[in-house]
Amino acid sequence: MEDVKDDPRITPANGRVAHSSLRGRVEAERFVEGRWTMVQQPMANVLEKPGGRRASQLLFGERFRVLESRDGVSFGQCERDGYVGYIVSGALTEPEEPTHWVAAPATHLYPKAGIKSPPEVSIFFGSQVKVVAEREDFLRIQTGHFVPRAHLQPLKARYSDPVGVADLMLGTPYLWGGCSRWGIDCSGLVQMAFNACGLSCPRDSDQQEQAIGRPLDRLEPLRRGDIVFWDGHVGMMANDRMLLHANALHMAVAYEPLREAAARIEAKYGTPIRSRRRPDPI
Repeated sequence: MEDVKDDPRITPANGRVAHSSLRGRVEAERFVEGRWTMVQQPMANVLEKPGGRRASQLLFGERFRVLESRDGVSFGQCERDGYVGYIVSGALTEPEEPTHWVAAPATHLYPKAGIKSPPEVSIFFGSQVKVVAEREDFLRIQTGHFVPRAHLQPLKARYSDPVGVADLMLGTPYLWGGCSRWGIDCSGLVQMAFNACGLSCPRDSDQQEQAIGRPLDRLEPLRRGDIVFWDGHVGMMANDRMLLHANALHMAVAYEPLREAAARIEAKYGTPIRSRRRPDPI
């Protein structure tokens, strides 16, 4: 098993503080258990350092274990995938136990249970909510807002086709580190699709390449659901020819013939396809 110290992206330590499980494995001024919090806004950026580059995002209702808070920024670890980073403390609150998740690309939060009631904000596919009451075609969540019943699924309900999930994001703007319909990157799309089917999936493409399924032989034909990896990029096969991926050419989630995508990526970045993998059956 790879030592967690080999990958700082999933090592909950920053020199000043580390999770107690790392005692004796990393150097830190103090070791703590931390406390679980929950994202209380539509999304929260997970930054590499305070004020730094976005590495990932968490969605409304997702949990983040805070190990340290300083100057309005919290350092900790995402429950979804173990990713470590910094989140603005104001984006976090005490956790609620979720009962449902958003299974539509996005949904509005209505102040009243009616489609003519002006919605105040939207949350996105994969967000987790606690339903506290029911009213006809709407469900009331812990914030007091109402969500259309058709947009929520019980927490344990899952899809069976990752490609079908990824297709829901078609046209979503490309966003480095993004994880939602508001904006998403290549590995965020794969992770979202797998998670919605009840499959665990790491955050970044190189991690996914190590974790997903089995490698395909060079002559083995591709089929729907297979994953294709480049150095720093990943996409999903919709069939034996067509790739579905979030990419910077279209600046969106788009379909593209694999042959054209591979030729373009190699010509521009000098990186041929590195591997092709077939996920385990769901």
